[in-house]
Amino acid sequence: MSGINKGYNLGDDVTYSGTVGGALEGALLGTPGIAVSLERIAGDPLDFGPAAAATERIAAQVLRHGLPPRTLLNINVPRGVPKGVKVTVQGMRNHVTKVAASMDPRGRPYYWIEEGEDTYADGERADHVAVREGYVSVTPLQPDLTAHAALAIVEKLV
Repeated sequence: MSGINKGYNLGDDVTYSGTVGGALEGALLGTPGIAVSLERIAGDPLDFGPAAAATERIAAQVLRHGLPPRTLLNINVPRGVPKGVKVTVQGMRNHVTKVAASMDPRGRPYYWIEEGEDTYADGERADHVAVREGYVSVTPLQPDLTAHAALAIVEKLV
């Protein structure tokens, strides 16, 4: 178990999430891993109760029935009482970084990297769609990041 993390780990964010990394380590060692994250809105108090309850139910099923080898679950829980649980796929995030150009008091240019803008590519089973609709998202992940569809292309390159 890794989490409950304050803030979602959805879509491409799983690649640099410490919470998912903790569950991944378990999967690499032959133990089913579970990462849990809760929606966070700055300034609002967090209620971990619904996330803990959903995780307890899912973990009990994993303990009873197991998972395939080298598999981990990435669980994301919306705030409040969830409408239910959906099995999802890892969504795809589109990140746009904005850079503002300005001049310092001596007339030299400088650049400020502003807050990025994130949008998600909608997909029928995407994790971010489930939580946006009020459901707990459960995404099975694996450590193999090999782009199998690209193997033949890369073989021609080298």
